[in-house]
Amino acid sequence: MKFALARLRQKAAMLRRKAPRFGLMASSSRSATARVWREAVRLRRMPASWLEQRPELREKAVALFYLARLHRPVGIYLLLWPTVSALWLAAEGIPSFGLLFIFISGTVIMRSAGCCINDFADYHIDGEVLRTRERPLATGKLRRRDALAGFAALSLTGFALVLFTNLQTILLAVAAVPIIAIYPFLKRVTHMPQIVLGIAFSWGIPMAFSAQTGGVPASAWLLFLANCLWTIVYDTQYAMVDREYDRRVGVKSTAILLGDADNMMIGVLQVMFIAAMWLAGRQFDLGLPYYLSLVGASLLFAWQQILTSDRQPEACFKAFVNNQWVGAIVFVGIVIA
Repeated sequence: MKFALARLRQKAAMLRRKAPRFGLMASSSRSATARVWREAVRLRRMPASWLEQRPELREKAVALFYLARLHRPVGIYLLLWPTVSALWLAAEGIPSFGLLFIFISGTVIMRSAGCCINDFADYHIDGEVLRTRERPLATGKLRRRDALAGFAALSLTGFALVLFTNLQTILLAVAAVPIIAIYPFLKRVTHMPQIVLGIAFSWGIPMAFSAQTGGVPASAWLLFLANCLWTIVYDTQYAMVDREYDRRVGVKSTAILLGDADNMMIGVLQVMFIAAMWLAGRQFDLGLPYYLSLVGASLLFAWQQILTSDRQPEACFKAFVNNQWVGAIVFVGIVIA
């Protein structure tokens, strides 16, 4: 409404300026201006829009946006690149537009669902950790039931997308939901929740093959294993950011379990990932561009090792974020190859 009023004011001013230029009669100019101002008064008297009348709904919508971490898309990329890479390989370089839409949209939706259930589980912990204390549940902008409702709604939306594939893919999707749901709670009982996260973040790979080909070949499970290794790498780097806070509040992680051996073990997992992806390249008969992309990924891993060598939280977070480029460069290698 404010925009409409501003346009009407501009129109009235324009009429006053142009009247002499076009020889309009003063009375005609005045009547036109009067009509414009009558319209402005009518707009001003109109009731405010429903959303303007309910500012709390607008604030809740913003809080839900932050709950789903849509302002931090790195998690979407980490989930997206392996999934679309698998779809590309399954389709031999010619995936259908429909499946691309389903899996790209599903990636965004299910990552957001995972964030909702994660905050539901950590509502009493996030306020104690510097990096997470501004999250909507920690600040009280949303309640736990909002996070649970968000998880349910997003999961159902993702499931609705999968209904356009085949029965095997639908069954795989159903199996993924409990994996996503239990991961946040495992941080209380085991130091290796990253393994379960690896399974959750890799589940799109067999789903992509199933949707495209109607089956999941052994080579797809090799990609699945490689992606699990990579997920443990970057989620351990992520856990290194909060390690001191996690120790204080009782949250467990591979970063705490490995202690001073964290960088060494991350390096071992990075080498295993590259080796598994090299084997996958042979399985899918990929060419030189793909192997050059693995060289690029290896260089990025080396840079991450440098970043995390002093175990400074900010540098560890940069190493974690850098992994989105690992996935991107491997995907580009697959597309070209």
